[in-house]
Amino acid sequence: MFAHDFVRNAYLAGTLIALACGMVGYLVVLRSQVFAGDALSHVAFVGAIGAAVLGFDVRVGLFVLTIAVASGMAALGRRGQADDTVIGIVFAWILGIGILLITLLATSAQGGQGIEATNTLFGSIYELSAGAAQIAALVGLLVAAAVAVAFRPLLLSTIDSELATIRGIRVRALGAAFLIALAVVTAESTQAVGALLLLGLLAAPAGAAHQLTSRPYVGLMLSGALAVLAVWGGLALSYAIASLPPSSAIIGLAALFYALATLLRRLRSNRGPAGGPGGSRDPNRRRILMLRAKGDPAATRRTSSQPIG
Repeated sequence: MFAHDFVRNAYLAGTLIALACGMVGYLVVLRSQVFAGDALSHVAFVGAIGAAVLGFDVRVGLFVLTIAVASGMAALGRRGQADDTVIGIVFAWILGIGILLITLLATSAQGGQGIEATNTLFGSIYELSAGAAQIAALVGLLVAAAVAVAFRPLLLSTIDSELATIRGIRVRALGAAFLIALAVVTAESTQAVGALLLLGLLAAPAGAAHQLTSRPYVGLMLSGALAVLAVWGGLALSYAIASLPPSSAIIGLAALFYALATLLRRLRSNRGPAGGPGGSRDPNRRRILMLRAKGDPAATRRTSSQPIG
C-alpha cells in the first residue's frame, strides 16, 4: 500500500489536515460556530470556481475568498464571532455568486479548469502531488500549533468573554483570528475531503470528544486524535475497496466515532446516579470549563467523565 507515491502523499497531507480539523473543530463546537464552518466550506468551493473563471490556480481562490469572507463575518458579528444572521446572509449570497460563476465558467475559455474546481466539492486526496501534499501538511501543522498556543485564551473568551476582557484578552481580535484559522483549515481541507463533507471532519470528532470528557485539554487532544484516526482508517478502507471514495470513508468513520461516543455517554449515564460517577450530565459543565480555563484547582476535582455537550 505505502509503496505507491499517491498513498504516501495522501497520508502525509491527511494526517496533519485532520489534526488541524480536529483541534479547530473542538473550539468550533464549543463556540457554537458549526454553521460558520459549513458556510466557509461552501465559500471555498465558490472561491475555486472564481479562480477557474479568472484563469488562476484553484488554491488561490480557495484561500483568498475564504479568508476574506471569514474576516467579513468576524467584522459584522459580535466580539469577532459571526452570528447566525450574518452567516445565513453570507451563505445565501455566496451560493448566488457560485451559480453565476458556474454559468460564466461553462461559457468561458477556461471551462476545462472546471473539473479541477469541481473536485473541491467531493475532495481528491489521492490526486495530491508531492508538493501539494507537503503544502497541505505544513498548513495543517501551522494551524494546529496556533490553536495549541492560543487555546487557553480562546477557551476563556468562549466561556466568559467579560472576564477575558477584564484579564486583558482582546476578545474581538481573538475571535476574528479564530475565524481566519477556521477559514485556512477549511480552504486546505476541501482539497482532501471536499466542501460538501468537510463539516463532518470538523464536527464529528469534536462532538465525540465533547461527549467523552469535560476536561478541555484532554478534549482538544482527543478530538485531534479521532480526526486523524478517521483519516487513516478512511484511506485504508478506500484503498482496500476500490469503489469506496476516500472522502466518504473518512467522514463515515468520523460519524461512527461520534455515534459510539454518544452511546458510551448514555451507558455511563445509565450506570450511575445523577451527578455521580457515570451519572447524568452536569448542568454546571460550562462553569467547570470556566474554572479550568482560569486555572482554578477546584475544577480539577470534578470528574473527567462528565461531558460538556
